[in-house]
Amino acid sequence: MEEIHFGLLTFLMVAGFAAAFIDSVVGGGGLISIPALLFTGLPPSIALGTNKLAATMGALTSTISFLRSGKVKKQLVLKLLPLSIIGSGIGVYIVQLIPSEFLKPLILILLILVTIYTLFKKDWGMESTFTKLSFKMTLFIIFAAFIIGFYDGFLGAGTGSFLLFAFLILGFDFVEAAGNAKVLNFGSNLAALITFILFGSVHFAYGIPMGIAMIIGALAGSRVAIRSGAAYVKVLFIGMTVILIGKSIWDYLHAHLLS
Repeated sequence: MEEIHFGLLTFLMVAGFAAAFIDSVVGGGGLISIPALLFTGLPPSIALGTNKLAATMGALTSTISFLRSGKVKKQLVLKLLPLSIIGSGIGVYIVQLIPSEFLKPLILILLILVTIYTLFKKDWGMESTFTKLSFKMTLFIIFAAFIIGFYDGFLGAGTGSFLLFAFLILGFDFVEAAGNAKVLNFGSNLAALITFILFGSVHFAYGIPMGIAMIIGALAGSRVAIRSGAAYVKVLFIGMTVILIGKSIWDYLHAHLLS
């Protein structure tokens, strides 16, 4: 039986708390948790599956927090949830067969466009203007829920940002958009986790303690977001998308120019 060191578990739990605090609101926690799991020596596929176990535990916690606060459009997200779940399951299956590298340049471009748009729309997302869905917006959010769910299973980085952005387009403020996004993100995480388990790609001895820390981090992060309001979430959203852009550029340079 593999020996588990207390110091290593402590490291993973600290990383898990920090990742979930951020991820509970705008996503991007994988930028902290996945490198931490890779640091333990886990193969990349096992690190991704173990991260999904911990992230699903954190996502459930923040989903419950947002639901209790009344910051979730329940009827809408419950209709979209199956699309997110199915898309994610397909994404995890496809990534076992096809390398995800070809998607990364497209994701970088989309993250840059999302950040620029949010920066220049000064009052965007500060107040909710959502009333009901038009036919065009219904088609948009159905497509977005499935495609972003697929992306979460296939690659993952920036899923929370893309979901939040989709709900902002519908007219929700930043806090409501974060709450709606987190429900769908939980669904896509759960579907991806089940698929990873079926492929035997989860290290439970690392994932469960990290997940417990993520529950605490998600509880703290979602409460701060709900109390602090849209302006706080907007700043965090822009900050995380900029970091994701930087990480994507670094990965591209490292793969194509520095190696």
